[in-house]
Amino acid sequence: MELSGEFPIKLLCEIMQINRSSFYLWKSKLSNPSRRTKDFINNSALFAEYHIKYPSHGYRWLNAKICLDTGLILSDPYAHKCCKATGIKSTAKHYKYKKPGNPLRTFPNLLLSEMNISGPMQCIVSDMTAFTVHGIYYELTLYMDLWNNEIISHALSSKRGDKMTYINGLTDLIALKNKMNACETILHSDQGSVYSSKKFNDLLPAYGIVHSMSRAGTPTDNAAMEAINGWIKAELFEDLHVTGENNIEKEISDYISFFNEQRPAYSLKYLTPRQYKEYYFQTINVS
Repeated sequence: MELSGEFPIKLLCEIMQINRSSFYLWKSKLSNPSRRTKDFINNSALFAEYHIKYPSHGYRWLNAKICLDTGLILSDPYAHKCCKATGIKSTAKHYKYKKPGNPLRTFPNLLLSEMNISGPMQCIVSDMTAFTVHGIYYELTLYMDLWNNEIISHALSSKRGDKMTYINGLTDLIALKNKMNACETILHSDQGSVYSSKKFNDLLPAYGIVHSMSRAGTPTDNAAMEAINGWIKAELFEDLHVTGENNIEKEISDYISFFNEQRPAYSLKYLTPRQYKEYYFQTINVS
């Protein structure tokens, strides 16, 4: 366009080996973009806006989150096109596969039996993840329902190796289990010292909880929980910008609420854990 004011359009088109009509058509589209082009520009800007909020996620998750928040339904290929046009890429780290280790002699790995999980509280997975905020070390123990990926209990401590995060989280889990009148529950964990301790395991049989354990050095045996641990730290610091300037316990609780109620999950066909549970109970009531 800048050269067209200095050189004849015909000469420029000959050099670029295009028809003059193509130039004027392009110029017309530039001045008066089609509705489709305008929509693409607006949608790309929307993806860029959400990427700023949630940089750890890729185009599929962003597309699901936009649909959840705004009701705008776009295909995944179109979402990928929008993200590619704006240079959007997930900032999350990718983890390498590790070779399975030896099984534990005390508690078998029941997840390897290909169990059929058809409802809430049938199988709970647990793990601890650690992070640092303003130089203060924290340990966060999570208990997650494998049926709908809902974090049903958690406990936080700034004390390294604090066993009470596991016990407190388990106590809240037991209270919820009793409230729901759930039958037998499988609790799957790694071979950590607290999970293997007598104090922890003495609580389980009285409440209809059967312990299952991953093989030694095999985080893939608890893949869902390991994946959540990775996403949690990415989202806490890259998306939600947890700084520790406010009460860290409240910030973690707010994140758990976001995770359960506002965060679409790929394994749930991009429903939130809460939505998935609500649809389940609606179906049960109807039938």
